[in-house]
Amino acid sequence: MTSTRSLSVAFRVDASLDIGTGHAMRCLTLADALAVSGAECRFICREHPGNLIKQIRSKGYCVRTLPFEADSSEGYGNASPDHAAWLGCHWETDAAQTKAILIDKAPNWLVVDHYALDARWERALQGGYKKLMVIDDLADRPHACDLLLDQNLGREPQDYEALVPAYCQCIIGPKYALLRPEFAALRAYSLQRRQPPDLKRLLITMGGVDQPNATGKVLEALKACALPSDCQITVVMGSAAPWLEPVRVLASSMPWPTEVLVNVSNMAQIMADSDLAIGAAGSTSWERCCLGLPTLLITLAENQRAGAQALHQAGAARWLGGAEAIPYELAAILPMLLEGQLMAEMTQAARVLTEGQGAARVLQQMERLA
Repeated sequence: MTSTRSLSVAFRVDASLDIGTGHAMRCLTLADALAVSGAECRFICREHPGNLIKQIRSKGYCVRTLPFEADSSEGYGNASPDHAAWLGCHWETDAAQTKAILIDKAPNWLVVDHYALDARWERALQGGYKKLMVIDDLADRPHACDLLLDQNLGREPQDYEALVPAYCQCIIGPKYALLRPEFAALRAYSLQRRQPPDLKRLLITMGGVDQPNATGKVLEALKACALPSDCQITVVMGSAAPWLEPVRVLASSMPWPTEVLVNVSNMAQIMADSDLAIGAAGSTSWERCCLGLPTLLITLAENQRAGAQALHQAGAARWLGGAEAIPYELAAILPMLLEGQLMAEMTQAARVLTEGQGAARVLQQMERLA
C-alpha cells in the first residue's frame, strides 16, 4: 500500500462543446481530494473549442495541452467506440502524444475519463504509468485498467465482466460519486429546509454547454405555467455556452425575477437554497441527490438516457425526455409539484442514493492498489 501523500496522478480528460464539461469537472473533484491528501496531480487535455484548460490551471494544476485538430476519426474501423469523433484525432495519435508527456515521469496513477478511448489506447500507454484508472458511464467498450469507476445508478459489476481484465477492481454506484466536499457539508441544511416542500426558488441548470438550448426552451415553457407569484428563478450556465446571450435576453422578459449566473463557484449553496431543479441528466445528478433537491430531468444526449431512466424508476427525479419534450411535459408536471407531495417523495428517494463521500472512497481504493 502506498500513502496518498506520495502519489503522483495524471489525468487524461477533455471538455468541449460536444463533450461538455462534466468529465473534466469530476476529474477536478478527484484531483482536489487527492491534492488535499498530499498527492501531486497534473492534467493532459486537448485544446478543443469549449475546453476548461484555463479553469483547471486557475486551480493551480499543471496542464499539458495537446493541439486541436479537425476530426480525423477515419481509420478507427468497425470496432470504434461510439464517441470516437470526440477525441478530435486518431487514437494512435493521441496515445503517442500522451505517452511522450508521461514517459519522463511515469505517475503512480493515470486516470482516464474519455468516451473516445478504450483498451487499445490504454495498452499503447503502458510504460507511461504504473496503475491505470478508468472513469466510465457507458460499459460499451473494453478497458485494460486496474481500477474502474462507474458511479451510475442501475449499473452492476457484471456489466463490465467481459470488458475488463480479471485483476481489475470495479467500484460501482452513486456511493462513489465524485462530489466536492461542500455538497456533504450542506447536506443537513438542504434536507432540513425542505420540510415541508415549498416551490419558491427554481433552479435551471443544463450543464456548462447546453448545445440544444434546453435552457431557453425551459424558460419559454415556464411562461405558460402557473408558478407562484413570488417564485424566483436562477439559471446557471457556462461561459462557453453558445446560447448564453439569447438566454440572458429571455430571462429579462420572464414574469418572475430571473437571474443568469455564469461559471459559479458556489453551486452547492445554490442547489441547497433551491426548492426544485430543472436540469440535464449527467454527473450533476448526484450533487442534486446528495442535497435531496427534487429534479425534473432533461436528457441532452443519448448516453444520458439510461441514468435518467434509473433515477426516474427510483423516484429520485422525474425524467421528462429530451429537449423537444419540454413544452408539454413541463406544463403537465408542474401542477403536481405545487401540491408538495411529489417533491417530498423525490427528496426522500434522492437522499439515500449518495451522501457525498464518494471521493474519499475512491481515494481509499487508489491508495490500497498503488
